[in-house]
Amino acid sequence: MEKTDLELIARYKGEDGELASLWEEHLAFERQLEKLERKPFLSPEEQLERNELKKRKLAGRDQIEQRLDKYRYRVARGAHSS
Repeated sequence: MEKTDLELIARYKGEDGELASLWEEHLAFERQLEKLERKPFLSPEEQLERNELKKRKLAGRDQIEQRLDKYRYRVARGAHSS
């Protein structure tokens, strides 16, 4: 994720419960994926789990991006109204 996106998340997750929830879920998926990726060999079940985690993480990221679009617009509008 880009630095500006991380800054927006840090700035707005306190007032946007859904954004905060999506971000926490994203981080949890990331930790689970890292744990699986450290294994030298994945069982077929672990491979399925990894693939499912990747799909869920990507879907969550799409939702985060949609929420961030609103804040990007807000920030851009604020910058132009100064």
